[in-house]
Amino acid sequence: MARQERLAERKKKQRNEVRKRLKKVEGLLSSLDGDQLARLHELERDRTDAAQQKLVASGALDPSGAIRPASAQGRKALDWALKQVGKPYVWGAEGPRAFDCSGLTWRAWRHAHREIPRTSQEQWRQLPRVPLDKLRPGDLVIYFKGATHVGMYAGGGRVVQAPRPGSVVRLTPLAVDPPIGAVRPDGRRA
Repeated sequence: MARQERLAERKKKQRNEVRKRLKKVEGLLSSLDGDQLARLHELERDRTDAAQQKLVASGALDPSGAIRPASAQGRKALDWALKQVGKPYVWGAEGPRAFDCSGLTWRAWRHAHREIPRTSQEQWRQLPRVPLDKLRPGDLVIYFKGATHVGMYAGGGRVVQAPRPGSVVRLTPLAVDPPIGAVRPDGRRA
């Protein structure tokens, strides 16, 4: 019992620290004027374009942009996720008005009648892995050491994702962040 209480207290402290950092980031973003925001978006776009070109050149993605056919569940999950484009990112949100990254993917696959883990870390840990060059729509692309971010593959080298505080659900190049791998929620490897 004492161990559980210590774990719960540690988790609460970690959650509070994350919330404090998010508020700081949101404050910094809201303090930017229009020109600064435009420059930030331009830098992000340039970085993403370079990363996407590098990813395609590495052979990790099909350079032709060919799209493998989605499973029926994958298509249903992706179609639902794409309908959420424009909704705000809110840490911990699971919809319907706002999402965090894994809240979006979890809810989309739930809509497709497939239960998957709620967090990106557990999605990475529990779901079958697939190579990036075998992606098909509906697969989940996992980002960053520690699997702290996730997006849903939409085909053609793009993902739908809830990127970060101050942003909205959007369709982006897959390499907007460095991927560590991908998983397939419906479990079919073909």
